[in-house]
Amino acid sequence: MTTITLRHDQPFDLDGTLSCGQAFRWEKLEGWWQGVVDGRAIRVRQDASHLTFAGAGAEFVCDYFQLDQDLPAILTSIDRDPAIGAAIRECRGLRLVRQQPWECLASYICATNTNIPAVKRRVALMAERYGKPINGPFGTAYAFPEPEALAAACCADLRDCKLGYRTDYVREAAAFASEHPDWAEQVAALPFEEARQALMQFRGVGPKAADCVLLFAFGFFEAFPVDVWIHRIVSETYLPDLAGKNCTPAQYERIRRFARDYFGGYAGYAQEYLYCARGPARRLQ
Repeated sequence: MTTITLRHDQPFDLDGTLSCGQAFRWEKLEGWWQGVVDGRAIRVRQDASHLTFAGAGAEFVCDYFQLDQDLPAILTSIDRDPAIGAAIRECRGLRLVRQQPWECLASYICATNTNIPAVKRRVALMAERYGKPINGPFGTAYAFPEPEALAAACCADLRDCKLGYRTDYVREAAAFASEHPDWAEQVAALPFEEARQALMQFRGVGPKAADCVLLFAFGFFEAFPVDVWIHRIVSETYLPDLAGKNCTPAQYERIRRFARDYFGGYAGYAQEYLYCARGPARRLQ
């Protein structure tokens, strides 16, 4: 076990960070969070200003939780009104984690038109069937499958991972990623809007999935994913003429551009705080 002391001027809330729905491979058992990140089975817990973990080195853990980011400065930059201010006070210490691009892309393809528990089941089943076993601090775990493994998977077997109509989308994305191993580097090198369009070339990746992957895997913090909850919050709080209406593509575009202009370069942090503050009973929906 390794224990590091968190900086007193840089808040961190492990529970808030791992329960808010941004990543799908974490579970909390007996006070410890257990998860698999980039081929590492990690066990971690927080006790006030101390973070204790096993399965990865301190540098990796700090990078994953982005503990080097100046969170107070980020939150100050988005604290524009009472609504976001209340969300910041409630969720202060929530940080965006740095996800691996391929796993993030495949996971959010699996996340269309569903809820978080269902996505977790799909991702876990794919890992158990096609991922490499890992001996970790909480027993045997499984790495997320490499693109080559999913590209070669039998369609019927992959469908057994509860993917439904998403099966072909995952296989096609895996085939592309295996044939173009530098795809993530190419996306990362693009300006935001071009990177967004590049991700939406993957079948099954719409605006929301693209924005999630850009935010959580590529560090484009201006991305502002819009789901049903964010549409409701933004329309009721900031754009009342959209309240009570379905989120059409035009509305999605209007909301994300409003958020970028209003909250600035860290609009994605505003999105996550507004989403997380909507109520603990709803966070796993």
